[in-house]
Amino acid sequence: MRTVWTDGGPATVERLRRAVLDALDGGPAVLPLDPRSPAAGELRTAMAPDEPVEPDTAVIVPTSGSTGAPKGVLLSASALLASARATHDRLGGAGGWLLATPAHYIGGLQVLVRAHLAGGSPVVLDTSAGFDPQAFAEAARTLFARPGPHYSALVPTQLARLLDAGGAGLDRFTAVVLGGAALDERLRARAAAAGVHVISAYGMSETASGCVYDGVPLDGVRVRLGEGDRIEIAGTVLAHGYRRRPDLTAAAFTGGWFRTSDLGRFAADGRLEVLGRADDVINTGGVKVSAADVERALTAHPAVADACVVALPDEEWGQLVAAAVVPAGPPPPVEELRAAIRTALGAPAVPKRWRFVDELPVAGPGKVDRTAVRATLSG
Repeated sequence: MRTVWTDGGPATVERLRRAVLDALDGGPAVLPLDPRSPAAGELRTAMAPDEPVEPDTAVIVPTSGSTGAPKGVLLSASALLASARATHDRLGGAGGWLLATPAHYIGGLQVLVRAHLAGGSPVVLDTSAGFDPQAFAEAARTLFARPGPHYSALVPTQLARLLDAGGAGLDRFTAVVLGGAALDERLRARAAAAGVHVISAYGMSETASGCVYDGVPLDGVRVRLGEGDRIEIAGTVLAHGYRRRPDLTAAAFTGGWFRTSDLGRFAADGRLEVLGRADDVINTGGVKVSAADVERALTAHPAVADACVVALPDEEWGQLVAAAVVPAGPPPPVEELRAAIRTALGAPAVPKRWRFVDELPVAGPGKVDRTAVRATLSG
């Protein structure tokens, strides 16, 4: 196993790109890590780099998961390549890519693979000091000097910041793939009004990045709803397990299907709708409330920019609904938000604890750190 440290700078991304291409050709498996992460040392230790690697493994994508326990997702060269080819087929053909997300996460790593299949390397946005819309615009101009099609992969927060900055040339991309977190419909509408072709991707490390685009599985991917409407995925893009955790592998990968932690439903037109994580269902006073539904109702309010809803233990209710809200301007009256939730979802869904915050903490590319939110609301 080869550990490759990358901080988002072009030089470290290039080292990772070369290591990944070598792994795709049968070289040593790659473990990408961010040296800036406080958990990097713990993740590397958990991956046991001196122990033999599971067969057919090209890349091990480390993740803390929803519980914080380190896991390593085992991805083969065939899964990574199948995902990249299916992505190009859906988007309109192989093309140039702008890498704007951390390359040690699966979304960024797949940009390296997709660009390789298109016959080159991506234009790399230096994110070692954070995401800068002006730097993105300059990197985009470099990409547009190459033959098209032109693509990039972003998280919703980045898209919002680029639109706030005037678009940064986003309307010139053939497609912009949005992953890492759910795409708010208001943000999608803003992008459409700016002429940006946005595609919402659903997937995870275990599916070698996004495998369902705008609710429709990529070619070679199958989706079904299992027990309790848990989303299950099959196809050539699947990982083959977790590093040194046969117990977790057996629980999640069965009969060629991967059992996700997400709940879903199929719309009338057959598209998959992701309703949120199964463990984000709050049982309050014997009534089950979907945290994702409450978040959607909150963000539908014009005075709310973002929101995260979690369960907190409570002696009376068992669990109570709690909300951290990022206001779009001056904080609105809480009773106004209570009324909006009550109208949309009923009284049990109304949060009993509130806190207005400047921003939501994140863990990974665009994913809200729900553990940190829970700690904030518990204080």
